[in-house]
Amino acid sequence: MTETNSRSDISIARLILVPSIISLAITLIRLVGELQGWSEVFFNRSAGGFGSIIGITWLAPIFGVYFALKLSQSGRAPASAGKAIAYSVLGLVCMVGGAALAFAKDFDFPGKVIVAFLLALAGAIIPVAGWSALFKTLLAYGYAARIPVAIVMFFAIRGQWGTHYDVLPPDFPADAGFWSTYFQIGFLPQMLIWIAFTLVTGSLTGSITAAIAGKSKTVEPAAA
Repeated sequence: MTETNSRSDISIARLILVPSIISLAITLIRLVGELQGWSEVFFNRSAGGFGSIIGITWLAPIFGVYFALKLSQSGRAPASAGKAIAYSVLGLVCMVGGAALAFAKDFDFPGKVIVAFLLALAGAIIPVAGWSALFKTLLAYGYAARIPVAIVMFFAIRGQWGTHYDVLPPDFPADAGFWSTYFQIGFLPQMLIWIAFTLVTGSLTGSITAAIAGKSKTVEPAAA
């Protein structure tokens, strides 16, 4: 599949610069908020920190829209927005399926974790077939946003700051060493799981945006 020919050069580094700065700022604000004991609604300090209003998780689908608009304006729209959406949905199904399999306590078999990991990995990669320019942009943004979090988690776990960046999950072994703990709840999730989340959700919202923007361009001349 080939994408629309580029009418103007666009740098991924330049495209993700502002979103990356915004993500870093929110990460630092959240860290300060948790250390200062601010409202749990905005700064959830429990393990995983899910549902916290202040956080960068919400930014992946939002910036997916932003990147899609910028890429489309520069002539890097997908050859088929419909196919891009389809690949993104398929990726989402695979990623959710992998996560569900990994945490299914009543369903076990040899190599279950490996199968779950490969399924989630496939889900993260599939969207590239629908819109490679958006995929590459989201991949770059994902690491730009998540590497600072991994660094924060390193120091938080080392210093036991009592934030969601270092609080252990309920079933996590309390006697695990620092490096084992960091790689399991810090480095690997940030460098793999959350990157996959960014790729899939950003590709889905971005592809839908491209489809809507494409229709708008088609209808507009007829109305003029």
